[in-house]
Amino acid sequence: MNPALRLWQRFLKTPSRVPVAGFALLIVLGTLALSLPAATLAEGRLALEDAVFTATSAVCVTGLVVRDTALDFTLYGQLVILALIQVGGIGIMSISTLFLLLVRRRTGMTERVVLRDFYTHTGEYSSKAILIHVTKFTFAAETLGALLLYGRFMNGYPPHQALYLSVFHSVSAFCNAGFSLFSDSFINYVDDPVVNLTLAGLIIAGGLGFLVVAELQAGARRKPHRWRRLSLHTKLVLTSTAVLIAAATTLIFSMERGNTLLPLEPADRLMASFFQAVSCRTAGFNTLDIGGMTNETLFSLMILMFIGAAPGSCGGGIKVTTAAVLVMLGWFSLRGRTSPRVFRRTIPEESVYRALSLFIVGIVVVAAGTVALQITELAGVPHSESHGRFLELAFEAVSAFGTVGLSTGLTASLSAAGKGVITILMFVGRLGPLAIALAISRSRPAYYRYAEETIMIG
Repeated sequence: MNPALRLWQRFLKTPSRVPVAGFALLIVLGTLALSLPAATLAEGRLALEDAVFTATSAVCVTGLVVRDTALDFTLYGQLVILALIQVGGIGIMSISTLFLLLVRRRTGMTERVVLRDFYTHTGEYSSKAILIHVTKFTFAAETLGALLLYGRFMNGYPPHQALYLSVFHSVSAFCNAGFSLFSDSFINYVDDPVVNLTLAGLIIAGGLGFLVVAELQAGARRKPHRWRRLSLHTKLVLTSTAVLIAAATTLIFSMERGNTLLPLEPADRLMASFFQAVSCRTAGFNTLDIGGMTNETLFSLMILMFIGAAPGSCGGGIKVTTAAVLVMLGWFSLRGRTSPRVFRRTIPEESVYRALSLFIVGIVVVAAGTVALQITELAGVPHSESHGRFLELAFEAVSAFGTVGLSTGLTASLSAAGKGVITILMFVGRLGPLAIALAISRSRPAYYRYAEETIMIG
């Protein structure tokens, strides 16, 4: 057998390696496309670190930028970014498997395993069913969002420009990317209900995950007891998302009412708080000045960014189900119960251990990224001369890991090494630290188990 073919087959024996390799390949292709002189308005080529950073941010649907998307890129460069967002948002495996279906080739076991793992927590959907649902829902949501935005942008732009702005931002919002063709994001539309509610709806729809959307679509066709027929996963995602949005809206409104919300009317303050509460977990759009927010607000946003969206969605973070399981574990542990329970169901130990592992690894990754940024950006600078920089750099690290894209305005001024740290955090955050660990590890079955011994905890 050909050595290259043997190596490829050995690589495919671990399905978790496929999305890692797919995203890496797409980043390389995006970097090459953005490195062409035709991609930027400035003379010459885009610097390599900036091209890699932008391609990674687009593929990982983050939205952090070191170059102004509207002012520094040509139409070609913007279209490359848009294509990277769309492919990165709906997943590498869905695109490749869709291609196989279009040319009427059978999908292999690897494609089926990765698709189910990427979009669902069970094997109840076939790869074809997954692709049909994902493609249909993506096209429908982005089309509806573009039409709503087009009706608004028609008031201030020529028809062709309004259409382009609508399509770009609809795709960016649904994929939770946060890239904008406005240099100040949507600060100028802070009091516009059409723009705010349309983008918020797209962000929420893209952050719920395939399984939730599929169940909601199926449930809409049923008559009675729709809530009872939903899976525990869907109930947990919907409940956790609603609680987080409500809590975040309340926090932002109370913390910023005398600051960034002060110039707005009361109704606009509530709408701006709601929009930022939706966007801060996954998308990265902003209608308020992030750099002008209070320290307590920024720290609250960091917690929300770290949690992120739902599994199998376009968003990053440790996921809302992970946070929900950990909260329930703590609550039931304090009450002396061993297993967390919700909606008359018991959470399996395997899910609890996975949630704990993901949380711990996520904390370690963010902490390592923050320390690395302190080294690259503040090496040798005393604390007395760097007030505020710690929070700004930590905010940047969490935003990259959560693939959110919010920034206090620090991204463009990062050093080449700092951009490299953020690039790695975006890649790890999009795929998940556990997925990358599984992809590079060589799992071996355990043939024995050591004797147990109790230790003191707490």
